[in-house]
Amino acid sequence: MRWHKDRPSDEDGKMRHPTDSIAWKSFDLEYASFVEDSRDVRLGPTSDGFNPFGNISTSYSVWPIVLIPYSLPPWMCMKYYYFIMPTLIPGPKAPGNNIDVYLQPLIDELKE
Repeated sequence: MRWHKDRPSDEDGKMRHPTDSIAWKSFDLEYASFVEDSRDVRLGPTSDGFNPFGNISTSYSVWPIVLIPYSLPPWMCMKYYYFIMPTLIPGPKAPGNNIDVYLQPLIDELKE
């Protein structure tokens, strides 16, 4: 989980991992106290809905929320067996822009 801190430098300027991105570097500047401990885990949330019954006309969907551990090396962080699925959002319709209602409690719990 310390790979992002101990890794070799990216002197060639190519992006091989999220640590090479401008967003990662700007996060490091803004949250210096988080960056102090290299064991802190960085997670990327993602989701995608699907209809569990395979019938497009059915008005029921399920939205899995998946957390990707970006603190792992690139050959590990995108393997499905390291993904974390903390919750499913079932319901008669997709959460759309209201997905933050489901993600914010998860984020708050992870901060504790």
